Amino acid sequence: MIRIEVVNRSGLAVDESCVVDLCRRVLDAEGIEEGDLGIAFAPPDELRSLKAEHLGIDEATDALSFPLDGRDELPGGIPRQLGDVVICPQVVGEEWRAPLVHGLLHLLGYDHGPEMERRESEFS
Repeated sequence: MIRIEVVNRSGLAVDESCVVDLCRRVLDAEGIEEGDLGIAFAPPDELRSLKAEHLGIDEATDALSFPLDGRDELPGGIPRQLGDVVICPQVVGEEWRAPLVHGLLHLLGYDHGPEMERRESEFS
């Protein structure tokens, strides 16, 4: 079973049920049947701070991914922790779906390039 936690610290309304539905569609298409996933909607200053802390780049951004287990082989009995995607609705506006899909694919090990773009296009 996939467990998805959605947290909204952005101060803007987000349709959490649509977020969960899209996450489930992407994970199902990728063959992921079990795991824990965190999705956070956060204000611009939080994403800027996270990007500076983790990537050494001090600038605003639309989304960041923090992968954990991805598709790694895990010992029996260890629950899969997919990681977290943090999105800034103030930057992406109503177009949060594409950055969410992009972030989820990063959690699953995709890097920028043709394969990632092909997978992204399946959810646009």
